[in-house]
Amino acid sequence: MMELFSYHRSSASYRVRIVLNMKEVDCRIIPVDLLKSEEKADAYLEMNPQGLVPTMRLEDGSTLAQSMAIIEYLEERFPVPPLLADDPVQRAQQRGMAALIASDIHPLNNLRVLNYLQKRLAVSEQEKRAWYAHWITQGFLALEPQLQAAPFACGGRVSLVDVLLVPQVFNALRFEVTLENFPRIQSVYTACNQLDAFVRAAPEKQLTHSNSS
Repeated sequence: MMELFSYHRSSASYRVRIVLNMKEVDCRIIPVDLLKSEEKADAYLEMNPQGLVPTMRLEDGSTLAQSMAIIEYLEERFPVPPLLADDPVQRAQQRGMAALIASDIHPLNNLRVLNYLQKRLAVSEQEKRAWYAHWITQGFLALEPQLQAAPFACGGRVSLVDVLLVPQVFNALRFEVTLENFPRIQSVYTACNQLDAFVRAAPEKQLTHSNSS
């Protein structure tokens, strides 16, 4: 059985859990507590020298790092249901929106950046939250007009964009970022969270169901 080393509130881990559920892949979820620095343990660093989550260990013992690479692997190995459109232009557009989230929004607001702001640069809690809200808002301003939200980000079928967007919205809400100017994003978030694959991947579900995808 494959194993996913995951932190329940990690956006990157969250998105991989969604894909595993969508594709009905049998995978054991192994919690890694970032608040206890378990990702810095020697055994974990042997698998993932970067010391980040998620990490996936395959049946043959091979390991994969970086959520987007893991998702691409799952898409190639388990192509149904597909995460990208059939049309090449639409596929590229979907990849662009996904990159906006994964490469432009998420890296500025992940835990290690927030910890650096507070512990090394001595910013206040209020300043940290202002930083977080600024970069979420800037990214969502660019993403909002690109979404179809009927009912999902790119129309009637869940895509890679939805997979990345839902965890980002979850964390935005956790940090009390105002989303009133993003009705399409809110609509997509609501629609996706009616689906079992998204519900079972949610952070709160991992605390009581940490041994299966």
